[in-house]
Amino acid sequence: MHSVKGTFDPAFAPVVQLLQDLLQQPEQRGAGLCVYYRGDCVIDVWGGVADRAGQQPWQEDTLVNVFSSGKPVLATAVLQLAQEGKIDLDAPVACYWPEFAVAGKQDVTTRQVLAHRSGLSALLQPLPADALFDWQRMVQAVEHQQPWWQPDTAHGYAPMTYGWLLGELVRRVDGQMPGQAIAQRIAEPLGLAFYVGLDARLSRRVSDVSRIKNAQGDAVAQRLYARMLQPRTLTGKAFTNPPSMMTSTNKDAWRRMQQPAANAHGDARALAGFYNALLRGQLLDEDGLQQMQQEHSTGMDRTLLATTRFGLGVMLEQAESGYASYALGPNAFGHPGAGGTLGCADPDKQLAVGFVTNSMDAYVMMDPRAQALNRCIWACAG
Repeated sequence: MHSVKGTFDPAFAPVVQLLQDLLQQPEQRGAGLCVYYRGDCVIDVWGGVADRAGQQPWQEDTLVNVFSSGKPVLATAVLQLAQEGKIDLDAPVACYWPEFAVAGKQDVTTRQVLAHRSGLSALLQPLPADALFDWQRMVQAVEHQQPWWQPDTAHGYAPMTYGWLLGELVRRVDGQMPGQAIAQRIAEPLGLAFYVGLDARLSRRVSDVSRIKNAQGDAVAQRLYARMLQPRTLTGKAFTNPPSMMTSTNKDAWRRMQQPAANAHGDARALAGFYNALLRGQLLDEDGLQQMQQEHSTGMDRTLLATTRFGLGVMLEQAESGYASYALGPNAFGHPGAGGTLGCADPDKQLAVGFVTNSMDAYVMMDPRAQALNRCIWACAG
């Protein structure tokens, strides 16, 4: 039995007990949880094992792939550039990236990309597996892609193209790769263990992720997985082109590359610290944070085949849809990551939460483990 380690405020002891109980389940391996309440860190705990053999305990500095939970960090870098007057969110992306203005994309704006309204959720032309790790090749594929629908008339989640679209925009405007921009602008000033493009020296700290055997997820997940098996569909292309997208997670090439939509590595402390900094005005000014949280897209998602609701780079609360609820307050925002990771905030209660795990479940949006922890956190916050 691996007991949970770390520190916590006694008022939040039930949350830590819930995590402890969770980690005793045979299919669970390791996890970390960090919570800020009104600016104070009230939970910083971790437990379980970091390796597949179940021999290495999860350490205080263990890192794990947080997948799409990194998207809001990328979006924040873009919003900072807007705040600095270097990007106009409502100007065409092509103003900053001239090669983008082909194949019907000349009027696509940064705001549309941030809110998944650009029609660029997937790449149609088949790409070889190794293309995934070649930034320039993927950027050129994005440049040649025609929107799947008339931009700004609908929305569809962009699981991977989001990273190349906004990452290349950051590169053009800020003069550095997105991983460097995120490090310089966000992770390093806040002292967060959050990396997009892992240095080889950090690889020993990374826990491999693995899928829970026979995990089924929910109806939303099953519908999505069925469509993903149809390679010519928007959903199929979004998740499987290049085909290495879903099979490279534990590979060195995946960890080293910079794909800020999907391959950020960090700990629970980094996710919670990021949202705490947002709530405290350390990353964006009041207008920037308000725009991030403002509803830009809602309704049926053309990629995920379910109702989704987005601000700029963040998924907004959908209390009426269990699969898309943070199980916090009505104004909660953040982003889940594949397999169970979750970073989110509740601005009303001033809660910032980071949950990471190496045991990947099959849910597409919010994971029931993270939701259960959030319900308990909410109750303890009073």
